[in-house]
Amino acid sequence: MHQIDKEVFKIMRAEIRVLAPVKTVLPFQDSTMGPFNSFGLSILTLEDDQGNIGEAPVFSTYINILEQCLFPILFHSDNIAYKELYHLLYWSIRNEGFRGQASALLGQLDMALYDLAARRKKQPLYKYLNGTTNQVKIYGSGGGTNYSYQELEQELAMFMNMGIDCVKMKVGRQFGLQMDEDVERVRFVRKYVGDQIRLAVDANQIWTCTQAMEFMHRVEDLNIAWMEEPVHSAAYADIEQICKISPIKIAYGESERTAKMFPALINAGVKHLQPVPTQLGGIAEWLEIKELAQNAKVDFSSGGYSLYTASLMTTAPNGFMVEYLHPIMYCLEQYFMIHPKCVKGEFVIPEIEGLPIRIDWAYWQKRNKIIMNRVWTRDQMSAYNPAVTM
Repeated sequence: MHQIDKEVFKIMRAEIRVLAPVKTVLPFQDSTMGPFNSFGLSILTLEDDQGNIGEAPVFSTYINILEQCLFPILFHSDNIAYKELYHLLYWSIRNEGFRGQASALLGQLDMALYDLAARRKKQPLYKYLNGTTNQVKIYGSGGGTNYSYQELEQELAMFMNMGIDCVKMKVGRQFGLQMDEDVERVRFVRKYVGDQIRLAVDANQIWTCTQAMEFMHRVEDLNIAWMEEPVHSAAYADIEQICKISPIKIAYGESERTAKMFPALINAGVKHLQPVPTQLGGIAEWLEIKELAQNAKVDFSSGGYSLYTASLMTTAPNGFMVEYLHPIMYCLEQYFMIHPKCVKGEFVIPEIEGLPIRIDWAYWQKRNKIIMNRVWTRDQMSAYNPAVTM
């Protein structure tokens, strides 16, 4: 039972605002995507009948799912506890699929409702979730495959000056075709950071089993903390094969959209789970995966919009970490009046109600930084009709 299960919501208004993209710290590339020169942010705002609001990041490109599946239920399911409301919302996306973006949208809506619930209780979200501290350990993430050695040095020096003792870099240059360079770059980073800094690598699914095993054996002596997504995330037979013979811990989970897939990852031999809160069907699902990791005694970390989601990790043991993808997340901080700050390798979460982020919308409106704005009201949305979703 979660505290929110008993909450009752009467939502009167929903709004999505898209902020203009901002330049990344450095153009950033991985094995198959990029370079990312800029990054944007879309925010869903919900308002109840008492004027309380909740906000969370949202995929603004899938508005049709919100309008056809989720909003009709949200606006016309009064006087029921959230446990029942969530049940209706969850099953409304059945035909859209529980393993795609519809599930992520449900989770983003869920996060906005958690934010609203915590704000009207006048509690920071981490306290609303029964978190025991306002500090969470982070690891530094970056090391783009397009970075020069000088750029790698500058980023690593910054992480170390922040007190971060674990870093992750990208491998799989040029769609996995430049393994010699990958190995050379990993050796360079290990030498630069020394033995006291944990080092992880992320291949973003690019290799075959044979290629992944070749790479891992070539860096086996470098004490790699984990290797993330060496083969395709949907190739569970290949994942199991890799896990059986890998000398390095294997990490998966960022590509999943439901908690129901994570026991299968454990069974395949994955030793590091990586759910992304804003990609799952809700905060309860993320908490379920966290508990699975604890019970299975495997490693656990969580990324995505880490400045928003750091509050969730306060419910986890100290060894579990939040990913801080510096090239992208840092550039978004200019939009936030308040956000978690890194102190000695940990995010310190501000003691504000709800999620630990505040955006001065009036300020950015005056500066023409809101490039899209959509509003839905209770009167505009037709009443929920179960027959529509069958």
